[in-house]
Amino acid sequence: QVQLVESGGGSVQAGGALRLSCKVSGHTLTKDCVAWFRQGSGNEREGIVISLAGGGSTAYARTVQGRFTASQDNANNMLFLEMNSLKPEDSGTYYCALHPGWTGCTAWFAAGRSDSGYWGQGTQVTVSS
Repeated sequence: QVQLVESGGGSVQAGGALRLSCKVSGHTLTKDCVAWFRQGSGNEREGIVISLAGGGSTAYARTVQGRFTASQDNANNMLFLEMNSLKPEDSGTYYCALHPGWTGCTAWFAAGRSDSGYWGQGTQVTVSS
């Protein structure tokens, strides 16, 4: 059974930084589509990072471009999201997600449906002004 578990959320002041981690079990990260989503209170879920793990490219939403950096550790089956220069509007629940393989990655990411692929339970990020 594939499971994703996020950690590293918390409360910070504007301008601060957090590093989110996502442990993947039941699946070995190779050429997969991995992503980070977030959902603020009253907002729709937003896809903020899409990455073709295993040698592909990474793309960021304009709302986080230049401030957030996604990475992965294949040896330990981990995904990371480094978040810098945090703003109050970055507050929300952050989810890591995985779509096995590269085929259909873009469509899966655009749909952002938690009943497709594998999703973590989310970790809360609160940024105060």
